[in-house]
Amino acid sequence: MEQDITIYLAKATESLLTAESECANGRYNSCANRYYASFQAAIAALLREGIRPRGQWSHAFVQVQLVSVVINQRKRYDPQLRRVLSDKQTRRDQADYRAELVTATQAGRALRRSRLFVTAFRQRGGVAP
Repeated sequence: MEQDITIYLAKATESLLTAESECANGRYNSCANRYYASFQAAIAALLREGIRPRGQWSHAFVQVQLVSVVINQRKRYDPQLRRVLSDKQTRRDQADYRAELVTATQAGRALRRSRLFVTAFRQRGGVAP
């Protein structure tokens, strides 16, 4: 299980670096669809808490378990992180599935929130940021 946590945190870091590069190069839709940095960090947090799905990791399962169990019940992370995953998924949906462009402001905000989110889970997981 520890190896799985390490793998998901490595994926989250890679996705975050990709989002940073995309934003720096003005590719705001690509930056926004790197929502996976937060999603992968959330999976690592759930694994750390001993929470696994019966099948594969669905977005709904991860969001519900992270917020209701890990943040609200167990109080492992700052309550301000409750909406990050759902907000980032909404922005990713805008970038990938709607006929509208993600702005520089929206991408920058999403990127900042991703950094906070990934850093919070890495620090709690005992991995240096």
